[in-house]
Amino acid sequence: MKTFTATPADIDKKWILIDAEGVVLGRLAAIVATRLRGKHKPTFTPSMDMGDNVIIINADKVKLTGNKLMKPNYWHTGHPGGIKSRTTGQILEGKHPERVVMQAVKRMLPGNKLARVQMTNLRVYPGAEHPHEAQQPEVLDVKSMNSKNTRS
Repeated sequence: MKTFTATPADIDKKWILIDAEGVVLGRLAAIVATRLRGKHKPTFTPSMDMGDNVIIINADKVKLTGNKLMKPNYWHTGHPGGIKSRTTGQILEGKHPERVVMQAVKRMLPGNKLARVQMTNLRVYPGAEHPHEAQQPEVLDVKSMNSKNTRS
């Protein structure tokens, strides 16, 4: 028996819709990273982009446990003395709260070229509206997958 290796003709991509309201960020990111890579499929091949297209709505209502809202996020402008920081809570309340979810998912994918391609299959929206109704996405209820998501 030979080892199965998927070809581009074998890949079947679906559209998945996830509501992030009240879901713990790390648990959400782990499930989304698995879906983006395609590891939930029995025909998973590590060198192919087999993952589904994932739409996340209500990214601004994601939950963080512990003191993670106060955790600083640093970046550098490239100029001398150009280190800047903003807490995760400030980012969630700011103009682009979806960046918190994007960064969490990105850090759960491997750091290679294929992961950058797989990140293009992720769409995150801060509100409940999204422009992908024509793709007829399947709803994935992440909140009910773990009992710790339902606690307040």
